[in-house]
Amino acid sequence: MKVSIIGAGNVGGLLALRLLEFNLGEIVLIDIAEGLAKGKALDLEDCSAVYKYNSRIKGSQNFEEIANSNIVIITAGFARKPGMLREELLKKNALIVKDIALKIKEFSPQAIVLVVTNPVDILTYLVLKITKFSPKKVLGVGLNLDTARFINLISKELNISCSEIEAMVIGAHSETMLVLERFSFIKGIPLSQFLDQDTIKRLKEETINRGAKIVSFYGSGSAYFAPASATAEVVKAILKDERKSLCVSSYLEGEYGLKDICIGAPCILGKNGREKIIELELNPSELALFLKSADSLNQQKEILKKDGLL
Repeated sequence: MKVSIIGAGNVGGLLALRLLEFNLGEIVLIDIAEGLAKGKALDLEDCSAVYKYNSRIKGSQNFEEIANSNIVIITAGFARKPGMLREELLKKNALIVKDIALKIKEFSPQAIVLVVTNPVDILTYLVLKITKFSPKKVLGVGLNLDTARFINLISKELNISCSEIEAMVIGAHSETMLVLERFSFIKGIPLSQFLDQDTIKRLKEETINRGAKIVSFYGSGSAYFAPASATAEVVKAILKDERKSLCVSSYLEGEYGLKDICIGAPCILGKNGREKIIELELNPSELALFLKSADSLNQQKEILKKDGLL
């Protein structure tokens, strides 16, 4: 198996380490910054004696190195700054991601593509349209991170293991995401039987604002430990054909009453990428919020069209 990571910054470097630990095969790290990918690859090689992994890693500036990849992951782009919404990154990162998408189409047209760069949903849509790959093979990793954050906050609140908790977050990876307590459980028992509504509301708000809070503390840059881990989980589910349900940004063709949009929803992931989209039975208020989240993405789509990027 071969996985290529485009962008050797904080997320890309940590993601490479996670994948090496999983022993998933050959890892290629690409970055346009001279020496960065090569240096990180050598540094990560030196971890092999400690972690006892057998996978190999190579760093390069040359996009031709991604040829014959099973998965290509896009992490390159600008990070958020304090007070900045993910959507404010749109124009800057769209230009970067469009160029990368063309290179993926040229050098690795059979690959499954995972987009991590923000704003992830609209950039996933951009990659899909530029590459013209199957919608099953272009996915955005954002809500798997948000789901992990909600689980962590529940775990801390109740002082129980994260492994006992199942949670659900859908919609755009932005301030419009829907944290669905009705589809969240502890050992199969609804979350509402453990926490009152005021506490649940607080945890939902904390989940939505978690990324911005981390950015505010860093001062420069955004979260990278958890995003790398959330992305590695998606990669593992695909390469090991786990047929595991994870929330990712995916192209809808009528599901939830939406078409021609990439937005976060639970999907079964396996060797072909997205094997199936799971349609939750949303109540009217949940569906209204989901459609509102979709509207925000359609507005971003119009911006890209106006700027000639779509």
